[in-house]
Amino acid sequence: MKSQSRYQDQIIRLISEHKTFCIVGHVRPDGDCIGSQMGLALALRDQGKEVAVWNEDKVPQKLAFLDPEGWVSQPRGKRRFDCVIATDCASYERLGKVGGYILDRAVLVNIDHHESNTRYGDVNWVSGCESSTGELIFKLLQTAKWPVTTRIANCLFTAVSTDTGSFQYPTTLPSTYQTGGELVRLGADLAKICDEVYQSSSLSRVRLLRHVYNHFKLTHNNQVAYLWLRKADFTRTGAEPSDTEGIIDHIRAIDSVVVACVFEEIEPELTRISLRSKHPGVNVSTVAAEFGGGGHSAAAGVRIAGSQLSIQRRLIAAIRTALDRVNGRSSEPKSGSGSNLKP
Repeated sequence: MKSQSRYQDQIIRLISEHKTFCIVGHVRPDGDCIGSQMGLALALRDQGKEVAVWNEDKVPQKLAFLDPEGWVSQPRGKRRFDCVIATDCASYERLGKVGGYILDRAVLVNIDHHESNTRYGDVNWVSGCESSTGELIFKLLQTAKWPVTTRIANCLFTAVSTDTGSFQYPTTLPSTYQTGGELVRLGADLAKICDEVYQSSSLSRVRLLRHVYNHFKLTHNNQVAYLWLRKADFTRTGAEPSDTEGIIDHIRAIDSVVVACVFEEIEPELTRISLRSKHPGVNVSTVAAEFGGGGHSAAAGVRIAGSQLSIQRRLIAAIRTALDRVNGRSSEPKSGSGSNLKP
C-alpha cells in the first residue's frame, strides 16, 4: 500500500509540473483501456491541462458512448508532449503504431494492472492486485482529490465492469465491488452502461456469433475449446475486429471447458491469440509468455508469426501440457482424446 501511494504521489507531482499530455492505450482497445484513458483525460482537462488521447485503433462501437465528441483519435503526426501516460498497456509494443508518434516527450508514465507488464516507462505504477486499470485511475483521482464527475464515473465504472466480466471473474475482490459502488454513488449511470456494453449487439456481431457456435472445436477430453476467425469470416458476416470482444466467453462457458482459445487471422502469416482459463492452476499468462505474450493467469494473449497450422499445434500443445501438469498426467496425447488439431 505504501509503495502504491509513492507511485501515486510521484505521478500527481509530474502532472502538476507539466502542461501537455498524451494518453495512449493498447491496440484493439477494450473497455478498461478506453474507460481508463477517457476517465484520466477528462480529469486532466478539468485541471486545465492540454490533453490528446491516441490509439492505433478506433473506439469500438459499443464504447462510443464514452467518447461522443470523438476525442480518442489515431495519430496524424508527431508532436511534442511534456508527458505521455500509457494506460492498461502491458508492453511498449502493445501500443502499436502509436509508439512511434510519442518519442518526443519529457517523461513516459506507465499505469497498468497486468502482471506481465514490462515496466517500459520512466515511471511505472503496475499493480497486479487490481482487477482493472480503471481501479488504479480511480485511486489516483482520489489521492489527488480531483472531482470525479458523472462522466468520469461512467468511464471508470465501464473500465472496472468490462475487465471483470461484469464482476464475475476470479480477479474480482471485495475492493472491486467497493470501487464499483463508489462510482455509482458518484453518478455512474448503471442502466446506460449495461445497455450500451452488454445489451446491444450489431447484426454483424450476431452473425459472427453464429459462426462461433457452428465452427468451434473441442480437444483434450473436451477441456480445451478453440476457434479460428479468419478474414473471410469477417467479410462474410460484415463484422469488424472490434466485434470479437467477449466472443471467447461463449466457448469458455461450456461446462467441460477449462481453457478457451480464439485464433484470429491478422495477416496470412500473423495470428492474434486470446486465452481464457477457468482453473486457478492453469495460468494462461505463462502459456502466452512461452510465445512472447502475457496478461493475467485467467486471461492472456499473444501475437505469433508463422503458418496457421504450426501456430495452432504449438499453442494447443502448450495448453495441453499446462492442463496435464494440473491433472497429474503425461502430456502425451491419448487415443480418443479429441486431439485432431487440423485447423
